[in-house]
Amino acid sequence: MANKIDEVQVRRVARLSRLDLTEAEVEEFTDQLSAILDYVEKMNELDTEGIEPLAHCLPISNVFRDDCIVESLGTEKTLANAPQRDGEFFKVPKILDEGSGA
Repeated sequence: MANKIDEVQVRRVARLSRLDLTEAEVEEFTDQLSAILDYVEKMNELDTEGIEPLAHCLPISNVFRDDCIVESLGTEKTLANAPQRDGEFFKVPKILDEGSGA
């Protein structure tokens, strides 16, 4: 198997990614990345003429309901089971402190 990627390229990508690789890791990744490119090259040999690209390998259908306009519950029904309320709003405990910057 001829290396498609050399150690110089692996070191460059590692530097750009801010990775500190050992010499053993550089050798290992060089071999692994070359093997991946060999596999992709092997897949490119397949005849895919006339085959439509897929977004998903299984048939899928929309499981959402139709978007129909319906009457809302209204404020009183919506807030009927609220543990606490403040007028027309749900009242919830404060979760941010003064120094949070939010």
